[in-house]
Amino acid sequence: MFRGSQRLIAHALKKAGAEVTIVENGQLAVDAALQALDAGTPFDAILMDMQMPVMDGYQATGVLRQKNYTRPIIALTAHAMASDRKKCIDAGCDDYATKPINRAVLTQTIFKQLSQNTTSI
Repeated sequence: MFRGSQRLIAHALKKAGAEVTIVENGQLAVDAALQALDAGTPFDAILMDMQMPVMDGYQATGVLRQKNYTRPIIALTAHAMASDRKKCIDAGCDDYATKPINRAVLTQTIFKQLSQNTTSI
């Protein structure tokens, strides 16, 4: 299911004009984000699946924030309760989107975060 969600979201984002990098787990997400930042080509935003293997999205976001990663991180989760949103925000995410993804809502959420973080545009 994780790979199916990745493909669907990547397809929707590419259709909207985005460049997409996909990793298989939270540790690889941390590594890719920090490597891109160090190379001077940081990601504009990270869509962080909160239920990833190896290191979940909560842990990965926490590691990035501990390393002073300030770019937008948007949580993706199947959990839609208000307490789940709060848990994602408390973990360091800037915003939150639920799965299954509504392409228009996700795109709007990403653009909102990019417009609020002018260093990402």
